[in-house]
Amino acid sequence: MTEIRIDKLLRSRRRTIELEVSQDAKLVVRAPLHVPVEDIQNILLKKRDWIIEKQAFLRKRKDQYIPKKFINGESFYYLGKPYRLNLINEGTIRLTDYLEFPSALLSDAHHQLTQWYKAVAYENIKERAELYSKIIGLSYERVKISDAKKRFGSCSVRGNLNFSWRIIMSPLYVIDYVVVHELIHLEEHNHSQRFWQKVKRIFPGYQQAKEWLKENDHLLKI
Repeated sequence: MTEIRIDKLLRSRRRTIELEVSQDAKLVVRAPLHVPVEDIQNILLKKRDWIIEKQAFLRKRKDQYIPKKFINGESFYYLGKPYRLNLINEGTIRLTDYLEFPSALLSDAHHQLTQWYKAVAYENIKERAELYSKIIGLSYERVKISDAKKRFGSCSVRGNLNFSWRIIMSPLYVIDYVVVHELIHLEEHNHSQRFWQKVKRIFPGYQQAKEWLKENDHLLKI
């Protein structure tokens, strides 16, 4: 039986081997520093069926993604809730029972809606960052909204918290998890056991939020 291809092998001082199939169907393996590759492959062979099934599912889901056409009735997510697009004759982009979108902006629809998402993402995420920074007792420099597609959040060495605007499409508890995750990185600069213990202490339901992101990443697109 042929070896299973590892797309990314990350070694650290962890004690166990962790397998992850990323949203682009790549196999990521996190392993202790001195574990032989042969031992890792033995574990991969035991998990072979799961890996193949997961990769096939994610590739199929990616192939099924259809870019938005900005027509009446299409769904766009905000704070985990789908809103139907309603084209209006005048005014600005706004939320009611629908996502109201001015017809005059259709020629540049993707950019215009992205800018709207960025604005509401900044206001919401900044508020959550202020709340949790007080709870945790950690201060940061600035909240920035980015165009990142693969990372929902990051923390710079200068103490800036960076968040992809796409995260505003997810439920509030998921946003809170991402905010807490990045705040903890201000003092824990890796994903060690101590890091996750601190995340859990502040946000006990973080595993549920992580799973939501893994299962629903395909929804956070326009």
